[in-house]
Amino acid sequence: MAKETKVILRKTVSNLGRPGDVVEVKPGYARNFLIPEGFAFAWTKKAASQIEQMKRARRAKELASREDAVAAKAQLDGTVVEIAAKVSESGKLFGGVSLDKIASELGKKGIAIDAKSIKVDPIKKVGDFAATAQLHPEISAQFTIKVVAE
Repeated sequence: MAKETKVILRKTVSNLGRPGDVVEVKPGYARNFLIPEGFAFAWTKKAASQIEQMKRARRAKELASREDAVAAKAQLDGTVVEIAAKVSESGKLFGGVSLDKIASELGKKGIAIDAKSIKVDPIKKVGDFAATAQLHPEISAQFTIKVVAE
C-alpha cells in the first residue's frame, strides 16, 4: 500500500496548500475527505497539465483581489467594532462572541469580510480584544472588538 498519494488541490486547504498545488497526503485523507468534498482531485500525468492553467487563473485573481485587499485594509485598520452581548453578574458572557457575529457587525459598517479570515482569541468576557483579518495572503488588517453588556 502506498504511504503517500499525490493530489491536485482545487480549493485552498489550510496547512496544506492553495488551488493548483500538488501535494502528497495519506491515501485515507485523500480518499475520504479531500476528493469527496471537492477540495482536490487525483494526480495523473494528464491532470498535471491543468496545474499551469489553474495557477495562471489564481495569479490573475490574486492581482485583482490584492487591490481590493489594500482598499479594505485602509478601511479596516484601527476600526473599533462594538458588540453588545448578554452578561452575567460576574462579567462573563453567556456563550461567546462568534466570528460570524463579528463579520456581520463589520458588514453593518460597510466592511465586507469573510468570517473565516478573522483571527481572535476566544471572547468570553466584556472588554476590548485585538483582532486580525487576513485579507490577502500578504495583507492583514488589525482592528479592535469592544464587547459591552447588553
